[in-house]
Amino acid sequence: MGTAVDAANKVVNESLLSEKKVTVIFVLGGPGSGKGTQCANIVENYGYTHLSAGDLLRAEIKSGSENGTMIQNMIKEGKIVPSEVTIELLQRAIQENGKDKFLIDGFPRNEENRAAFESVTGIVPEFVLFFDCPEEEMERRLLSRNQGRDDDNIETIRKRFNVYMESSLPVIEYYNAKGKVRKIDAAKPVEEVFEDVKSVFIPLHEKAE
Repeated sequence: MGTAVDAANKVVNESLLSEKKVTVIFVLGGPGSGKGTQCANIVENYGYTHLSAGDLLRAEIKSGSENGTMIQNMIKEGKIVPSEVTIELLQRAIQENGKDKFLIDGFPRNEENRAAFESVTGIVPEFVLFFDCPEEEMERRLLSRNQGRDDDNIETIRKRFNVYMESSLPVIEYYNAKGKVRKIDAAKPVEEVFEDVKSVFIPLHEKAE
């Protein structure tokens, strides 16, 4: 695809998104922090649409598209999928959805993702919901849940946790400096965690009404 076409697409994308006023909340938390469960609660109680960057990438691979094959090859080779690819999938999902409130789960994974998302989409998140959970608790949860995942052994879990902390911390620090991080103690039982989540969403919900 030529640069002129890319530029034209970017203009179309930007105009589509600027016409559609959307609220985006980034949801971050390490493996085993329970963010998936809480996202489901938020969707059910507050009418948000849950977009998981990982699910969108997997769906694209499954579709057998040229893009999907490229993503699959990159993952096989242990390469990181470029920000632009993930952002394009997120952008498409936002545009094709009739709703205007989105939870984006597991993205941005690093500072480069964050900067690219804001510059490509022009969307600044309302806030970042950060599920803070100690490594020991995440380890305990991942080892006790038997979901048939071969990557849930102790060494892999520790590696995943370290990668997560190194890449995501700068993102959390960036938004924290802007007063946009809502930190949730994710080590508590699920019901208590959701009570804390509610205290973040109720003021936002009331403001929108």
